[in-house]
Amino acid sequence: MTLPAFTLWWRELVRFYRQRSRVIGVIASPLVFWVVLGSGFGSSFRTGSNGGQNYLDYAYPGTLIMIVLFTSIFTMMSVIEDRKEGFLLSVLVAPVPRSAIVLGKVLGGTTLATIQGLIFLLLAPLTGVHIGLAALPLVVLTVFLCSFALTALGFAIAWPMDSTSAFHAIINLFLIPLWLLSGALFPISGASGWLKIVMYINPLTYGVEALRILLYPDRPAEFSLASAMATLVLFSLFMFGLAFVVANRRSTKPVA
Repeated sequence: MTLPAFTLWWRELVRFYRQRSRVIGVIASPLVFWVVLGSGFGSSFRTGSNGGQNYLDYAYPGTLIMIVLFTSIFTMMSVIEDRKEGFLLSVLVAPVPRSAIVLGKVLGGTTLATIQGLIFLLLAPLTGVHIGLAALPLVVLTVFLCSFALTALGFAIAWPMDSTSAFHAIINLFLIPLWLLSGALFPISGASGWLKIVMYINPLTYGVEALRILLYPDRPAEFSLASAMATLVLFSLFMFGLAFVVANRRSTKPVA
């Protein structure tokens, strides 16, 4: 199981970084979004609920999660492409357990998303954030857990599909609102009653909040770091289990 999973993991990395336009797009789009939106709101976002923090600083953790989301999800489009090219069929008929396929693909997307997120993290000093050596491992772990959970979710969505347009439709209908309601754009404390409930249920909220606690330890927090990290671990395990179940589900639809 180890060698097939490693091979698929390495293939995802090589395949992604050979497509330079995707690498640039994944980082540039959220970066432009962060700068334009943060500059547009400017100091008008300063309120007592977020400790007087300007919007560019507030939106930084959410933008990092957006990069992770885009990389994780769109990397899993390779599942659909592999099906069309016949590669997936050749893997499925090989004496390889499906758990190795799931693990290799998910870890490949997770590694890419984590790397992209950490590259964006280099811009943290521009927001006045200087991550200490004690907090850095927890920041990396948070990015990794978010990447792993979202990549597994992307795998579960992409596996039964044979159309990239349908995959994009699911992204626009479900995953973008998942990010919008994570506290990335506005604090939970300022949301209406029903919206606040949705944000508390949303597991991505805990990823954004964990990063916000680690990057801005002096700011008021909605949750404790321990509860946020525990939720991310559970979210990651649940999504990987879902991906494994979907990949092992019997289907009459051809894989190529």
